[in-house]
Amino acid sequence: MGEAEQPTSLEPNMIGPVAITGPSLQQYVKAQQPEATVVAAGKMSFDGHAVSCGTRPTVLNPKLDSWGGAFPGYLIINPDRVNGLSTPVKFYIYHHECGHQFIGASETGADCFSIRRGVRWGWLDDKGMDNICKFISQLKGDSVHPPGPKRCELMRQCYAEALGSKRQASNQR
Repeated sequence: MGEAEQPTSLEPNMIGPVAITGPSLQQYVKAQQPEATVVAAGKMSFDGHAVSCGTRPTVLNPKLDSWGGAFPGYLIINPDRVNGLSTPVKFYIYHHECGHQFIGASETGADCFSIRRGVRWGWLDDKGMDNICKFISQLKGDSVHPPGPKRCELMRQCYAEALGSKRQASNQR
């Protein structure tokens, strides 16, 4: 990709066909210096519990105007904004951003990715789902994010489906 194809905006979550022109990890970190730091893939943790999005590193950026974001090949977390949130909400945010790496720009798709992963990996239970819904339901929504209560409703559907799939799989053993 030539220099002329590089973006002028470094706003995260532009995943999908548009994001092919997103900034590289190096470009993003350089533009966000001195605040942004890179955590190598597999080295990220919340509250003493490791989180991973395969081979993708995480950029910690306290200037990010959201809790998290993503560009192809890396995630972005605002450590100041996630500080103080419950562990399940932190995991939800991280895995939501990870979901963009696999499913593209769909916010509801990334929500379900995170919820399904939480059930499958054992970090999400009913209390954690309640924490996530309490967090997300406060959000008004915007041009790409549905209002928080709608997202909660959709995530609860994903949660019920994931629990059903998990029970069915364990019954087949």
